[in-house]
Amino acid sequence: MAPTQETYDYIICGGGTSGCVIAGRLAEDPNLKILVLEAGPDSADLENVHMVGGWSNNFDSETDWNIITNPMPGVDDRQVKLSRGRFLGGCSGCNGTLCIRGCKQDYDDWGLDGWSGEEFFKCMSKAETFHPKPWLESVEAAHGNSGPIHTEPHDLAPISKRLMDSFISKGMPFEADMFSTGEVSHGCGHVVRTVYKGLRSIAANYITKDHCRDNVTILCNTSVDKVILEPHEGGFLAKGVAAVSTVDNARHTFHATREVIVSGGAYCSPAILLRSGIGPKEDLDKHGIACKVNLPGVGKNLMDHLIVAIFYEAEEGLTTDHLVYHEGAFQKSYAQWKEQKSGFLSSFPFGAFAYARVDDLLANEPAWANAPREEGRDPMGLTPRQPNIELFNTECYGGPKQYNIYPTDKHAFSLIAELFGPRSRGSVTLKSADPLDPPAVDCNYLDDPLDMLVLTEACRFGNEIITEGLGTKDVLKGSWPPELKHHTFKTREEWIPYVKEHATTCYHPGGTCTMGKPENPNAVLDEKLRVRGVSGLRVADCSVMPLLHGGHNQMAAYGIGEKCAEIIKNGN
Repeated sequence: MAPTQETYDYIICGGGTSGCVIAGRLAEDPNLKILVLEAGPDSADLENVHMVGGWSNNFDSETDWNIITNPMPGVDDRQVKLSRGRFLGGCSGCNGTLCIRGCKQDYDDWGLDGWSGEEFFKCMSKAETFHPKPWLESVEAAHGNSGPIHTEPHDLAPISKRLMDSFISKGMPFEADMFSTGEVSHGCGHVVRTVYKGLRSIAANYITKDHCRDNVTILCNTSVDKVILEPHEGGFLAKGVAAVSTVDNARHTFHATREVIVSGGAYCSPAILLRSGIGPKEDLDKHGIACKVNLPGVGKNLMDHLIVAIFYEAEEGLTTDHLVYHEGAFQKSYAQWKEQKSGFLSSFPFGAFAYARVDDLLANEPAWANAPREEGRDPMGLTPRQPNIELFNTECYGGPKQYNIYPTDKHAFSLIAELFGPRSRGSVTLKSADPLDPPAVDCNYLDDPLDMLVLTEACRFGNEIITEGLGTKDVLKGSWPPELKHHTFKTREEWIPYVKEHATTCYHPGGTCTMGKPENPNAVLDEKLRVRGVSGLRVADCSVMPLLHGGHNQMAAYGIGEKCAEIIKNGN
């Protein structure tokens, strides 16, 4: 575990999406020495990271943080598994590869200097090298062309092309590259993916392969216990990090001459701060941790996007089940990927995507019509420039992990309804002071009744699109698995029991170390990502989001890493 030296200019706590970005950008200055501490293994030889279709095999093992929520009343007291990538590159190595940036208004709503939608979209694009395809009318100005992350559009399966037709027939305008521009809140289009030439492109690329630099030290299998703080000018100064080997439990201390940057993600970053004595005093007292900086917002304000998968059986020839689930199919697909880096396992089986506003759909619902709202915003706090929901499909049978009885002679897909702008808030706390003990997470799903209102409407509307839309209404054969009978649901109320039973995470957590203005008592960070009351300490990952954007977290995590490095380089 011990490196060749113990003192560095910058120590990055977490080699996930944002952490790798920060390390790579800071290392562009050859005079700096950077240390990256990653709790999981190196990803270089993890085939299921680089083979896009192997994503789920990274879960439920040593490459997963294996966090499980507390029971939550809003989802029938169910516990939900919160899988997170625990290896170099983090969730960029096991997510859906989707480059859905959200809308610019999402970031304008943060109200923080330097984080407007226009500014932040440039940060996200900086990560990207986009490889266009002739069939996609892409918006060239929305994409980057010199970043370490290689992206390209996804070739749709027949069922996805039909769904796009259904979206359009049900009043959702087609905007080919809308998920890159941040300007469209109601419409359908294509989603660019972090895949190129049959391989997943991951954050570790910032500090490995073509970007490997001598001034970056990477220590894998090394979990951060806490930040070492010393009294300084009426507050504290971050002087280094205490860490523990996840292989032999050996402990080591590393010193930072400039800064410590915590990039553990929305669950682990607040846990690191709490073990360091930074957080709500009452939470720290429970574990015998001396409170050095009483910040009530640490671990609070947890937000996530809920999804519900709705399953359908389709006619033969439309889905890709025959390439993976039918007899002998996986072996053939695996051989094709090994030999040619092509075929089913070279891409992620998500298809067509749409954003939707639901104001008109819910106009006659008393709970919506009578709910308080700010001028120019709906009851969820969103403007007409922001979507309430997202709808997309799988190109074969698939969804949350409990749906694991696969159709060996059927052809199936799911429509996924996703809630944006959630009002419910959860929390992250410690189970113990042990750094190898995962944190306690309560997502508090569907605690706010408006969340249930919008999510059930998303399911109702999505099912209507599938069963009545021009492209899909005539190709359905029932549902798979057969016990999920829902095609006859016509009202939002009929979907409530289904949502309670099946709603789960889309793996988009944020907000637990939120940025904010000085007058916000729950803000953990300022707009420069600096921890209040501590010099030389920042947090940079999706935990810093004051409000969760209406997109997927991957590009936001890249953008936050790029923004953090930019702030530091500018001397702030």
